[in-house]
Amino acid sequence: MDIIRKINHELSIAGQITLEQFPQLIADGYKSILNLRSPDEKGWLDDEKDKLEFLGLRYLNIPTKVEEINHQTTLQVLQILNELPKPALIHCDNSIRSAVIALLYIATKQGITFEKAIELTMNLGLI
Repeated sequence: MDIIRKINHELSIAGQITLEQFPQLIADGYKSILNLRSPDEKGWLDDEKDKLEFLGLRYLNIPTKVEEINHQTTLQVLQILNELPKPALIHCDNSIRSAVIALLYIATKQGITFEKAIELTMNLGLI
């Protein structure tokens, strides 16, 4: 079971969530889940989308690899994240991609340019 880390009142991050965590997501008030994993990754949960949507959560899967994070793809992910009902949980396999997207989202919401946000994220050793 992966630890869910609350970043702020809008966002939390985690590695791969488990079926056992689904009821707690509802209890904790999450409204949406953004999965950054690709279906070909080891440990992919096949029925995650169906089960979470059955529980009433909004679910999106946008496969994103850290090495492919660039201006265009990240802006698309950030725009989608901006439109998701909050609070939202962003997850991947080990929470690194989730942390990168959450940091970029917060930085750009605070008025930091995307380029500066990427630089700050790189300085943290996340990409």
